[in-house]
Amino acid sequence: MSPTDPRVAVYTGSFDPITLGHLNVIQRASRLVDRLIVGIGVNAGKDPLFTPEEREQLVRQVTEPFANVEVQEFSGLAVHFVRKCGARVMIRGVRPLTDLETEITMMMANRQLDPGLETVVLLADAEFAHVSSSLIKQIAPIADDSELARFVPPEVIAALRSKMKGRPPASRDL
Repeated sequence: MSPTDPRVAVYTGSFDPITLGHLNVIQRASRLVDRLIVGIGVNAGKDPLFTPEEREQLVRQVTEPFANVEVQEFSGLAVHFVRKCGARVMIRGVRPLTDLETEITMMMANRQLDPGLETVVLLADAEFAHVSSSLIKQIAPIADDSELARFVPPEVIAALRSKMKGRPPASRDL
């Protein structure tokens, strides 16, 4: 890489929905690179609340203030998407340390698939360490808007309310 090559990184995830924790990682990662691409992927192991198009729209809305952030949908392996974007760096956000074991396994697999790809792990700020999209889906039917605003950007609240209409509250005690 020459001094004039732009530094490009890709942050992949399902973002279903995007949370304040995701947004924190995006903001911090955008300061490290010239161009950050947020890749909205399909995870076969998850039952999505929002379509990929809806997720892309929400992520675009909340990342609009970041001039060097782009949003794209992708399917298939994240390493292939990263290379297609012309990047050699993948950003990963880690919340509790228990996530780190999974991320290390994924990082080693990605290195086997593409030895030239580097993974940069950003630890979640303490205030976001407990925030996950799964938690949002559990509390959205029973939390009011001011409570949801502690976990998701304001633009996401209306979309959540629309999706949650008619859904029963989660069965877990929160």
